Amino acid sequence: MSVLYDIPGPRSRRRILIGSLIAGAVVLAVLVVVVLRLAEQEQFTAEKWGPLLDPTTEEFPLVWQRIGLGLQATLAAAALAVVFSLVVGTLLAVTRLVSAPWYRWLVVGVVELLRGLPVVVTIFFAARALPALGIDLPILAYLVIGLTLYNSVIIAEIVRAGVASLPRGQAEAAAAVGMTRGQSLRLIQLPQAFRVMLPALISQLVVVLKDTALGFIILYPELLRTAQIIVQTTKNPLQMFFVVAIIFIVINYALSRLATYVEKRLSRSTTTPTGAAPAPSAQEGALV
Repeated sequence: MSVLYDIPGPRSRRRILIGSLIAGAVVLAVLVVVVLRLAEQEQFTAEKWGPLLDPTTEEFPLVWQRIGLGLQATLAAAALAVVFSLVVGTLLAVTRLVSAPWYRWLVVGVVELLRGLPVVVTIFFAARALPALGIDLPILAYLVIGLTLYNSVIIAEIVRAGVASLPRGQAEAAAAVGMTRGQSLRLIQLPQAFRVMLPALISQLVVVLKDTALGFIILYPELLRTAQIIVQTTKNPLQMFFVVAIIFIVINYALSRLATYVEKRLSRSTTTPTGAAPAPSAQEGALV
């Protein structure tokens, strides 16, 4: 018997096999219908796929050069948004943790307000409100600000949850050796919180990368916007957006594998025998 469920008997295994075969047949039939309909609409012709797959065509180098520039713009926006979101999110989390009751409502209000807004609204608001206030920035900055406003509060909540998940004795031990609340957070609790919540943080960074595609609403030339411009010439939107989807899937899958790798490394490190671990300092020994 498994810990989570009973092992199915012969009758259950037969029903599961029949259900799996029926489901597989339905999926296969849907795929065949989709392929036949696309073939009827001439979506598999060399004219449609040539600019993307055939290096002998005139459009191939130009198309991939533009895709490369779009991908570069996407990664630049994602990298800047990730850095600013981590910094601002950590500051928001610390501010909420150490804030006095008389102004904590303000910090909570800002977090709840930004968390409740769709990210597309924050991007659009940054691109329209800041120029109206006389703050003219590159279009990349508006996208980064919009992404940072939304994702920083999500990261703040992740970090706060990580600190809250730590045993109360960590903070009490820090106070016992004379540390202030800020020193306890900076030296003891935040490093452990980041370590505990690192997989969740990396997952949120994947979301940041995908959200850069919303830059098209302010005409930022990221990968999706670039694909839209290319389609106006090549007239193959289905094929072009299929390639863009594959690029996003590959990058996000790599980040997901990185999160899984980091999580496994952290799990191994936390289960390392005490004798194999580096000797803790006197202060660390007093706190653990």
